[in-house]
Amino acid sequence: MAEVIGFVGAGQMGEPMVQRLLAAGHEVVLYARRSEVREKLGAAGATIVDSVAQAASRADVLILCLFSDTQLSEIAQGPDGFMENAKQGSVVISHTTGNVSTLQGLVEKYPDGPTILDGPISGTAKDIAKGVLTVLLGGPEAAVKQAESVVLAYSKEVIRTGDLGTALNLKLVNNILFAANAQLAAAAVELGAKLGIESADLLNAIGHCSGRSYAVGAFKGLGDVETFSKIAGPFLRKDVKAAALAAADSGVDVGWLKTVVDDGPIELS
Repeated sequence: MAEVIGFVGAGQMGEPMVQRLLAAGHEVVLYARRSEVREKLGAAGATIVDSVAQAASRADVLILCLFSDTQLSEIAQGPDGFMENAKQGSVVISHTTGNVSTLQGLVEKYPDGPTILDGPISGTAKDIAKGVLTVLLGGPEAAVKQAESVVLAYSKEVIRTGDLGTALNLKLVNNILFAANAQLAAAAVELGAKLGIESADLLNAIGHCSGRSYAVGAFKGLGDVETFSKIAGPFLRKDVKAAALAAADSGVDVGWLKTVVDDGPIELS
């Protein structure tokens, strides 16, 4: 019998995941708050349910694509949460970029609950739609193997990182490194302007030189630093805050990377 995939969080990133899962032939049971999302994905073939509990009770693999730890905690616990209602032997994949302690706390509180994997992602909604997303997976090997076969519907690279929490910690390091790279690239654009170089010309040239980075490509793709700041800024600020909190929980000093993030031209703190 084919696995049933439960899904909660069909927003900007989650919706194309559901579309890819359906296109790959998976049976998807979806809980969504917004009526337009329910109608659109229901028409695409998803089975729409009225609660997180219903999605969890039917799913062999439950995928969560939520914005924050707060949202994750809200739907996890209590009589209507996915931890108490999950199908026996099921796997939960959390794509939320948050704190390791949140997931570890759920495992400790619900020792007989589903197997939880941290599965932070690297990429955009367009990457998901194209099936070229990168997914990091941390947790028990057997559960990771089961999850891998599912998330490959919308990803190109699935990287196994080790025990629960290792994927999130790796992603948080990546996020703060990207934020620092974005600040350095923005500072380079400012320097270029002082030297009489147009932003578009500078970004195009550096994209072919040794100073190129993913951040430079993002600036170029979106048109300029200002547009990048408006679109990516809220997510980067959340990720930088999460990285700082995670480091503090572990007694680790983020050091010079945080200095670059805090002092750069883009408001990220």
